Amino acid sequence: MLLMRLFIQVLHLDVLDKIFSRALSPKIFINREVLRPDYVPENLPHREEQIKNFASIVSVALQGERPSNVFIYGLTGTGKTAVVKYVLRRLNEKSHEYNRPVGWIYVNSRIENTSYRVLSAIGESLGLKLPFTGLSTAEVYRRVREALDSSQRIYVIVLDEIDFLARNESDEILYKLSRINEDLSRSRVSIVGITNNIRFVENLDARVRSSLGEEEIVFPPYNALQLEDILRDRAQKAFREEALSEEAIKTCAALAAREHGDARRALDLLRIAGEIAEREGAEKVLEDHVYRAYNELEKERVIQLVSTLPFHSRLILYTIMLEEDNKMLTTGELYLSYREIAEKLGVSPVTQRRVSDIISELEVLGLISARIFNRGRYGKTRVLRTAVSKQLLKEIFSKDPLINELAENEVHNSSQ
Repeated sequence: MLLMRLFIQVLHLDVLDKIFSRALSPKIFINREVLRPDYVPENLPHREEQIKNFASIVSVALQGERPSNVFIYGLTGTGKTAVVKYVLRRLNEKSHEYNRPVGWIYVNSRIENTSYRVLSAIGESLGLKLPFTGLSTAEVYRRVREALDSSQRIYVIVLDEIDFLARNESDEILYKLSRINEDLSRSRVSIVGITNNIRFVENLDARVRSSLGEEEIVFPPYNALQLEDILRDRAQKAFREEALSEEAIKTCAALAAREHGDARRALDLLRIAGEIAEREGAEKVLEDHVYRAYNELEKERVIQLVSTLPFHSRLILYTIMLEEDNKMLTTGELYLSYREIAEKLGVSPVTQRRVSDIISELEVLGLISARIFNRGRYGKTRVLRTAVSKQLLKEIFSKDPLINELAENEVHNSSQ
């Protein structure tokens, strides 16, 4: 037994040595960090117009004037954040070069998703020491306002994914920030809001909409050829010479273009494909590595989407998964099955109208398909099916305590 343990230990050490030796002599990557979403490159292909428009708006800060507030729209991965950071970094360099009092502050509203946390993040960028909790939002706002004013600068404050802030809070903080210049005497502030939701502004209070939406810039999705250019540009810095096949680049671009022209998705695909090739000791990243990376990313995407859905949305998706094989599942039939499952769980079902809204939301997320079916004199209806791996959904739901308990009870009852 002792000899067996020693043999296994030596075997493990040998495997580890090989892995670490391979890491010390990489064949694939020079610098994989340039493929990550938070990397801002020196060159942003196919965003020249957006760079020019945004730079024209904020450039007036160098003249001592407050730039207009800006809303920036576009789907995920269309270069919004990269362009904003790129332009503001150059603005910062110019302000130092010509001794102009200009500064900028970046806040990710998906992370800092409450009024208190947004104001705290702004305050910390200004050098304030603020407690994590314990102060009123009004007090934090007062301290931030005083810090801004004492610096005697023109500030551009970027609220990335601003829709998350509005979703979790009232519009009050956005209204306060958009009107903060009324409370300042020596400094000026411009607000830049970035969102993936092009209809976001429609849901804002009219006061906030008129204050914030002074200028708008829309970022269109990339097409496959544009994505290829972006990937080639990054690949020069990320991969060793001859370590990346042309087919891999084209496949990454084509897969990402199919999903709304998402450059972030394309870069993630390329990076993970490279990591798969590296783990296997391959000399070059091939098309097959890209497809395997796509499957990995798709699995992670579905897990994240389903796990973060509200409870009734998860329950409706679970019901569709259960019922779709038994019949042509319509919205009405789904509601009856969903209500029955909800009652078994001891929770109150939502209304049929809300279920219809949830179906639309699940379809937008790509988790289900809702095909219109003509039933002749009975009119048209939506036929519902899952649009992702059913096996993966079962794995996800098996980790949901309430739904898994229901499934186990069903199996137990059917066996009796």
